[in-house]
Amino acid sequence: MDFQEKLVQLRSIKGVLQKDLVKELGLNLHTYQRFEYGQQEPRMSTLIALADFYGISLDELVCRDWPREPEA
Repeated sequence: MDFQEKLVQLRSIKGVLQKDLVKELGLNLHTYQRFEYGQQEPRMSTLIALADFYGISLDELVCRDWPREPEA
């Protein structure tokens, strides 16, 4: 799963509309839509706000497996 798919999934699970999410986070609707369409990456402050909103870690938000297994 990539980042934009994760955003759509999280929003769907929480049952939140884009317009309500952007209002809660103080974002522009069109900017947020570009995140979900994979056309733009959010700033760190936006990533933190999204992770806080969903109650997950930044690693989980950006679909990063951590810690990784050491390479042999």
